[in-house]
Amino acid sequence: MSTATINPNEAAHFGALAADWWDPHGSSAMLHKLNPVRLSYIRSKIDAHWHGDTRERHPLTGKSAIDVGCGAGLLAEPLARMGAGVTGVDAAPENIAAAQDHAAGQGLAINYFAGELAALPAATFDLVTSMEVVEHVTDPAAFIGELAARLAPGGLMILSTPNRTMLSKLLLVEAAERVGAVPRGTHDWDQFLKPEELTKLMEGAGLEVIDRTGLSPSAAKGFKLGGSEALNYLVTARWPG
Repeated sequence: MSTATINPNEAAHFGALAADWWDPHGSSAMLHKLNPVRLSYIRSKIDAHWHGDTRERHPLTGKSAIDVGCGAGLLAEPLARMGAGVTGVDAAPENIAAAQDHAAGQGLAINYFAGELAALPAATFDLVTSMEVVEHVTDPAAFIGELAARLAPGGLMILSTPNRTMLSKLLLVEAAERVGAVPRGTHDWDQFLKPEELTKLMEGAGLEVIDRTGLSPSAAKGFKLGGSEALNYLVTARWPG
């Protein structure tokens, strides 16, 4: 039997933000700043994994992708523009409604579902992504297991999450919420995972971690890849062999 991983309080918190999810100056402004950096990382891993041409506009043509904890579609839409057949799943029905409306306005065909990942029809995907989600679920090990169950042979999984350090507690929780950079109640520092903890969970699900990269603030760009992992990091994994 699949374990339920949705935290209803977390779903309600993020569902309440759905109306202005696509506003780059609204409550999800931080996600808008993070998204280009995440996309750069994802694109580089796609090209390396499938030996693609970095100049190709649609590197995911013929491939399927699922974004878990998709919010209103900030990552799902770019994946669709890269050519993937995209599925997005989120705990908050309000987010899925906002995602569906926005995708329709952009002329993008994305399959969106609200609820538990385990409740989706049986299917696997070439690319599995989940950005800033594992720290919000009730059972991280079960959640990683569900993600792994959706990863097709030869596929690629990419996750991002905050690190549990004193610096992240100071900047991502206390300072960011105090100044309104992120809505109050967004983060529970005790739920953050250290890189070695997330790696252990992924290896426990049978996956092989092949890359880990820091995601840190940049005065020029807002955020940058590489460097310190003290605040946030991205992890790429695949099936061994």
